[in-house]
Amino acid sequence: MIASLAREGGLASTLWAGPEFVPRAMKRGDVPVQGTVRKKPVSLGLGFVGSEFSYSIDMGLPPPSDSAFSLDPAIKGEFVWAGPIARPAAMLVERRGPLVRSRGDDGQWQIVHERMAAFDSMLSQVADPRRTPELLALREQIRSWRFYDHFRTDAAAPARMPQIGTHTPILGHDGADLAAALQTIREIGDPQALDAAVNDAFPGAAVTVEGRDGRFETVMRQHGLLRPLKAVELSDGTLRYLLWIAALLSPRPPELLVLNEPETSLHPDLLPALGRLIGQASAARKQLSDRRRQSQLRPPIGAEPRPFAAQRRFADQRLHRMKVQVLVGERMHERRALLKLRPRRGGLQRVPALEHRGAVQPGPDAGVGALVQTHRTVAAAREQQP
Repeated sequence: MIASLAREGGLASTLWAGPEFVPRAMKRGDVPVQGTVRKKPVSLGLGFVGSEFSYSIDMGLPPPSDSAFSLDPAIKGEFVWAGPIARPAAMLVERRGPLVRSRGDDGQWQIVHERMAAFDSMLSQVADPRRTPELLALREQIRSWRFYDHFRTDAAAPARMPQIGTHTPILGHDGADLAAALQTIREIGDPQALDAAVNDAFPGAAVTVEGRDGRFETVMRQHGLLRPLKAVELSDGTLRYLLWIAALLSPRPPELLVLNEPETSLHPDLLPALGRLIGQASAARKQLSDRRRQSQLRPPIGAEPRPFAAQRRFADQRLHRMKVQVLVGERMHERRALLKLRPRRGGLQRVPALEHRGAVQPGPDAGVGALVQTHRTVAAAREQQP
């Protein structure tokens, strides 16, 4: 974690760049934006909440020293508790400075480590199956998560080149083992889903893997062409779609799969097929999150998406739950409410929600599945507000 923060610019780059306290007059624009003397300590808190275990970590500035690593953030505290709510009675393992302690079989605290380095996490240092089984289970859970931020599709992308192939149930973060991952899906995964995903986006097309001297290469046959196309000949969007197929149809689905803007470089005609693929994959996973910009990317019914809208106000960005309509038969039923926004000086503000209870008829382009009606609902709210 320390190295990841350093690559992103250090602890300073993660902190709020605006004033510590923002009065209402400053938000309205009546007074200029200006800084004040910091009163609170510099701190970066990260964590997640789970149904079984939850975890949080607090990092801050290290004490002044002559060390060459004086810019490394120091871990001030780590906490693991049972369930989603942090309560003293639910706390299982806690770290404060260099001291780590955990609950024993009798429910009493026992010291596990007394000299934990400020740059070490207790997840990596004291995860023991006997003394701290919670840390071990939590560490393995986090390691199973997958994050796909960017796939290279340029002319020299590793996914375009023949690669040594072995069983690959999990696609690599750079997509270099695409051919091996597709072949693994075909042999020990769901080959029908693989063929259906390809045919959904490219009717009449088929993807195969050619092996020669232990090296695998992705080959695509398309309707109307007299010869198959190799990966080096595919367009950026086509190759990226195949990469998403290999990531989403993994024979070993993770508990959490995060996709960052999966619609990048895809032709608009491929977005519905990608949405259906994401919905199919989410049905086999406990949690799937995709950060997207295209409203055409709509997962189908059964995905149970939990969409959020990013609201930018006074230079910060907040997430708000959006409305989801689910197609049941031929009618749409509202599942969640949307915080509707309208422009105002200094950003956006909430406006009263429109009442759309009960069933409404879907539009002609609704498709099959749950529709994330983002821009349409917001536009309707703006039109009906004074």
